[in-house]
Amino acid sequence: MSPIIPFIPESAPFSTAQRAWLNGFFAAVLSGSSHGTCASGLPASIAGLPTGFQSAEVAPTEPVEVPDEDFPWHDATLAIEERLKLAEGQPRPLRLMSAMAQLNCGACGYLCRTYSKAIAEGEEKDLTRCTPGGADTAKALKQILAEASSADMIPIKVVSVSSSTKVNDSAGTAKYNRTNPYRAKLISSRQITHAEAPKDTRHVAIDLGDSGLTYEPGDSLGILPVNCPELVGEVLKQLHADGDEPVTVGPGDLRPLRTALSVACNLTRTRPETFELLALHAKSPSDRQKLSELGRGEANEFAVADLAEVLEHFPSARPPVNELFGSLARLQPRLYSISSSLRAHPGEVHLTVGVVRFESRGRWRNGVASHFLGVRCLPGDEVPVYVQPSARFRLPTDPTTPIIMIGPGTGIAPFRAFLEERQSLGLKGPAWLFFGNQHFEYDFLYRDELSGFMDRGVLTKLDLAFSRDQAEKIYVQNRMQENGAELWRWLEEGAHFYVCGDAKRMAADVDDTLRAVIAKWGNRSKEEADAYVSAMAKSKRYHKDVY
Repeated sequence: MSPIIPFIPESAPFSTAQRAWLNGFFAAVLSGSSHGTCASGLPASIAGLPTGFQSAEVAPTEPVEVPDEDFPWHDATLAIEERLKLAEGQPRPLRLMSAMAQLNCGACGYLCRTYSKAIAEGEEKDLTRCTPGGADTAKALKQILAEASSADMIPIKVVSVSSSTKVNDSAGTAKYNRTNPYRAKLISSRQITHAEAPKDTRHVAIDLGDSGLTYEPGDSLGILPVNCPELVGEVLKQLHADGDEPVTVGPGDLRPLRTALSVACNLTRTRPETFELLALHAKSPSDRQKLSELGRGEANEFAVADLAEVLEHFPSARPPVNELFGSLARLQPRLYSISSSLRAHPGEVHLTVGVVRFESRGRWRNGVASHFLGVRCLPGDEVPVYVQPSARFRLPTDPTTPIIMIGPGTGIAPFRAFLEERQSLGLKGPAWLFFGNQHFEYDFLYRDELSGFMDRGVLTKLDLAFSRDQAEKIYVQNRMQENGAELWRWLEEGAHFYVCGDAKRMAADVDDTLRAVIAKWGNRSKEEADAYVSAMAKSKRYHKDVY
């Protein structure tokens, strides 16, 4: 008996060419035809699949491997519109990734790539975790999820690029992660800026104990912080709660509200779902209308408001505490660039932490992780940690390869680790550091250590830029311009170029300056300078650790 051959109706969501191909494909397969094959071993009809349809509708049996460096949108200096355009036609996880801020800052508890993968696979429902991307990112993620694309059917597997240094794969590092951190102990947290400095920067040392955790210079440390008790107390006050009310944190996990708010919830950002819940329970019509608008993303007045501020502003909206708790985003780990060499400090890991503190709506607010590490934790206190390896931010294996490091402010962290590592190994390859901050006397971080590295020949050249010590502000990019001829000479000698710090301002300005130096001193056109920088990135000589 002849098989029933399905026919694709004209109402189906396919083009004429795609519909014709499908009809032919089903006819060939179900009729038992086996002679129409191409050199690849696929049916000839598959080989002739219309463009943009073949790889999607007939998915390969094995995932397509995509190197994690082959993402042209993974550039924090690009506008979100440019990033989304670069990812057009890509499978959904990669389009979702292009909507992220591209900082790999860890504020969401993931990297840009892993956050997008979790969303695409349905493991992560919260689309508002990319705080640097803000409302624009959340809106784009929602739109991408709502769209159907034939490319979404391509299974992909992102593979790590090869690195000059092996990625840390110790048993301890493999065992501990963001869901199972090691309970380390704080050794010390000392202020390394002047007491009267406008910035409070701390050098934090943590004891890794018997964890077996190891790391390489360039890696990051994940910290699972605890919310500020003052903020938790203010939320409880606004809720008229005593904190002993039981709430469900997870399956079979019942905890007092105060504890749950302290360790499990992001209280510094309010999700659309929370605004919608508050609107549902608001007794005031004006509160209900405003909260509904916020829930739909139609207003951004409270985009960076914490939960206490929101509750204070909308006093008529008080849902049951269990429902409110369930609507809140979970507290995520923070990633900090490691500022030490394990060879120089066995069993320890060091961080350079800028304590965040600012005023909002008449109340002082503290950075969640920075205040936890830099102010509230005392020696001996528990700090949950894990190592986040970074295969793309490594010292060159050849110690004679010149390195140029741009690290103003806390961006100096990984370069302190680089220099400690080279000193511990007795290596003295050419090393040039550009460091900047506001004041020479107040916030010249690691001044004595850098002087020692210079004396011992570990650091070859040090250029400083203190922006507030003179009428005209001077930044690291100004020092790069002043040293353009020598900078170009180092680049031509094969130097690796490293940048660590703020992505949207400093790193973008440094990138522009680098291209200008190449154009001027390399006698290149703008297009040729851009090509030179692209070639540096492809040959793994241009490294960014930005946030």
